Amino acid sequence: MPDDSESHKILWKRHENRPDNYVSPSFLKSLRTNDNFRPYTYWPLVLLACALTQHLATIFIFVSVFVRLKENYLNPRILVWTSVGCFLTGYLFWELLDRTGLSHEHRRANRVKALKSSILIFLALMSLSPVLRTLTAATSSDSIWALSATLFALNALLADYSSLSPFNAVNRLTSVLSMNAAISASVVLASRLANDVAVFALILFSVQAFALFPRLRHRLGVSSCPPVFQVAFTLILSCLSIIVTMPLSRTVTWIYSAVQFGVTFLAPAVLVWAQKFKNEIRGPWDVAIPKVN
Repeated sequence: MPDDSESHKILWKRHENRPDNYVSPSFLKSLRTNDNFRPYTYWPLVLLACALTQHLATIFIFVSVFVRLKENYLNPRILVWTSVGCFLTGYLFWELLDRTGLSHEHRRANRVKALKSSILIFLALMSLSPVLRTLTAATSSDSIWALSATLFALNALLADYSSLSPFNAVNRLTSVLSMNAAISASVVLASRLANDVAVFALILFSVQAFALFPRLRHRLGVSSCPPVFQVAFTLILSCLSIIVTMPLSRTVTWIYSAVQFGVTFLAPAVLVWAQKFKNEIRGPWDVAIPKVN
């Protein structure tokens, strides 16, 4: 028979001839280190970081478009037609990635629903543009810049970069808050523009960049496309963001390029290097975990 003090680890039970801080020599035999540890590898982490790189590139492209509209470097009507073209291209790409096995009737109903929603949003933005242009007329521009920068920071922090199902991921609370922060930042920036057409063009572009593009990005992440498509998509967005930012400010472009490089390549390398310091211990002192079949 085993010793009673060896077979029972009960604090309230008094063990004769043993002090209160007695530890059995066999207590650490069941010690486990990094029991459920799965080591990361570098290139899969770089591929996962592409979603964050794409989102940062989208923010900088939007800010560059706003600056060009404000300084009259860009015709707002050209932006409207460009947004319409991007919407049609993105919808076509969505249809190519959609392999859910829906019938022809369901696909046709979804197309009609998307068309109705697009027309409704288009008309709503047109009617609200005069109101949005004068929304922050009594607010100083410095406050607008600080508020929009804070909202874009919240958008980047709360965005969902996981590779879950696109229908579940984009409906999370953090994803909704992220989209609302970006749209709010777009509205306060649009109120600094000079005419209603520019306001309409910027808000239309923001809806596509921060409401529709995340759904397409998630669909691309969970699709069966080879990783080279994800890399190419990230490279195109990154180069486009640098091209549109460089004529406005070289200093900002260099800082942004450094941030992009650090997020995409340095951060995964640091995570892989830091794995050697992981030391998670488990043993008989842990709370019992039920195993459910």
